[in-house]
Amino acid sequence: MHIDLPEKRYYAIGEVAKAFNVNASLIRFWEKEFDVLKPKKNAKGNRKFTPEDIKNLKFIYHLVKERGFTLEGAKTHLKEEKKQALTNFEIISKLEDVKNQLIKIKQHL
Repeated sequence: MHIDLPEKRYYAIGEVAKAFNVNASLIRFWEKEFDVLKPKKNAKGNRKFTPEDIKNLKFIYHLVKERGFTLEGAKTHLKEEKKQALTNFEIISKLEDVKNQLIKIKQHL
């Protein structure tokens, strides 16, 4: 999955939900369920996600929505095989980015 977010230090929950094409309530739910998601909250309680949170959200989205893991299965997968799974996921993400760039180049020809 390719996420189009500009380079920023913090992202609002609305931006993140729109980029992932899910409801903001799902992101809030995942924040409660997964310990790796820790967005910053300001005085009003608005959540601000860092690029590291976005990376973790991509991985959670990949496990739950694309590979069909249950929430419990995704939690155990994150705890047990985090290093290996993250490296595989990062390789897949980079290859998908290269594929998207090649498709864009092909369309411009």
